[in-house]
Amino acid sequence: MTPQPMGTNTDYVIMAGYFLFVVGFGLYFGRYSSTTKDFFFGGQRFAWWLIAFSAVATLVGSYSFIKYSEVGYQHGISSTQAYLNDWFWAPILLLVWLPIIYYQRIQSVPEYFERRFGRAARVTATLFILLYLIGYVGVNLLTLGRALHPVLGWHEFTGAAVACVMVTLYVLAGGQTSVIMTDLAQGFLLLVAGLGLFLAGVLHLGGFVDFWALLPESHRYAFSEFNSPENFSFIGIYVQDGLANTGAFLLMNQGIMMRFLALRGMKDARKMITVWLLVLSPLAAIAVSGGGWVAYVLSANGAIETTAQNAFVSAARFLCSPGVFGFVLAALMAALMSTADTLINAVSAVFVNDIYRPYISRDREDKHYLLVARLASLSAAAIGLALVPAMSHGTIYSAHAMFTAAVTPPILMAILLGLMWRRFNPKAALATMIGGGALVALSFFKPFDGWLLHYFSFGMGPASYSFTRAFFGLIASTAIGVPVALLTTPQPYAKILGLVNGSQVDAMRVFKGGALNRKRGQIAHARVVPDDALGESDKILAPASAMEKMAAEAGDVVYICDRRWWFGGLRSAHVKIGGTSPDEHVYVSPTVMTSAHFNDKDAVYLDKVF
Repeated sequence: MTPQPMGTNTDYVIMAGYFLFVVGFGLYFGRYSSTTKDFFFGGQRFAWWLIAFSAVATLVGSYSFIKYSEVGYQHGISSTQAYLNDWFWAPILLLVWLPIIYYQRIQSVPEYFERRFGRAARVTATLFILLYLIGYVGVNLLTLGRALHPVLGWHEFTGAAVACVMVTLYVLAGGQTSVIMTDLAQGFLLLVAGLGLFLAGVLHLGGFVDFWALLPESHRYAFSEFNSPENFSFIGIYVQDGLANTGAFLLMNQGIMMRFLALRGMKDARKMITVWLLVLSPLAAIAVSGGGWVAYVLSANGAIETTAQNAFVSAARFLCSPGVFGFVLAALMAALMSTADTLINAVSAVFVNDIYRPYISRDREDKHYLLVARLASLSAAAIGLALVPAMSHGTIYSAHAMFTAAVTPPILMAILLGLMWRRFNPKAALATMIGGGALVALSFFKPFDGWLLHYFSFGMGPASYSFTRAFFGLIASTAIGVPVALLTTPQPYAKILGLVNGSQVDAMRVFKGGALNRKRGQIAHARVVPDDALGESDKILAPASAMEKMAAEAGDVVYICDRRWWFGGLRSAHVKIGGTSPDEHVYVSPTVMTSAHFNDKDAVYLDKVF
């Protein structure tokens, strides 16, 4: 039965206007994507604050509002535990993974596997990564279709298709640059709408004290019971979300990796991750769960009639006036689009860099690969949309849990062991991925599910298997990979230098191409002028005063950026100091002027990297 649309014409006008704004915004910034480096990595130029908001938009996928409001309605404050139990990944990300991929100029997770373990490992990792990313596209599109069903009365596939077309338009135009800029706006919007809805509900109920008093005691805990209920226990959520899903999100999600690589340097990476994980993520947890908490209290008081699945939309419809309801729905669209666009762009990057360029068509012009990247984006969106009907059974929460628990453990453990353990070698990596993947696949079939998963379910029954399969997968993959590593010959350390923990400084030397200059300096300011004599090089001539202020020498890597902070690094480049300029101007090649989008005599600042 088709439900009656819940919105008014005003709401629909606002939603339509939002769609047009985002697509136009993304298309506008498409003019900054003229190379595959721009299309996939945004030119490695963006400021930390811009990437932080952009990344939180990707973190809060379309499934987040529906998924966490649903469990917030059912279980209360403990719906946020997935945002509170994964802090231990931050030092691994910041101190180990990011320095290695950034300074080694690694463009994809499969590329890391080839450089660390060889070509066979790269091919295997590519298959896992593509399965993970394309499946995620399908989950996001399905969620939007379900969200729009009670609002507009559309079939869930129709809503998924409309959003898919909108996202694909600006991803095709600008790739990562358009994704980052649109996600900046969408990240801000979804935080404002989610937090605003929660605060509106609290005020409607008489204030926070009254809201808290109306919550039953079982809904007031930050964490659920250790092994109860089976489908939402602390240990189940921890192993699936805190271990497997967050690890995969930070270490093997190509979309997030590309977001990190768009940062202008490791200084900004430290700032971005600190603000992202300690400030924006907790706010996002309240934003996506608050609708469910408020909906439960409103329902218990007889103010609304709703189900857990429709908790967010029902609470928004009750609390928001016409127009404001359309704004909240636009935030829901933002959550979908800000994750789907990242994933579609990521699938394109993996296909071009790990399949097409190395195996199908080598040594072509960059324009050719840029065209293939856009066609791959289109194909990724189409395949994700085709998966929607196959994923439309059960709840979004359980579907998401089962998907990540099944796909991520083998390759996640291969990455983690490869980063942290020098002895972990190519044979061990292949055994971890293939053997672990085979055992996880076997756990889906009876009677193997009971035999394999029962002892990893902490006394819970089959209802917990969607979550605890992640724990089984992590243990099984490790149990296969570690003995193989111990029983086979390790790689020479010289071959993996800069690719394992403890060799980050060596990776920095590779990035620079020479000895590091670790002297402390300050940021210098000047104006840029073009110099045809520099040709197509990435070198600049810097004023002597600027070099002295930065404590820089010829050959040092410098980040040069437009002084207007609101560009967020959009007009910038990494360059090398080729010598001293004859005056107080910075002389740059026409190539750098074009790639950095500088104009003659633009005011810039220079910051020595090393």
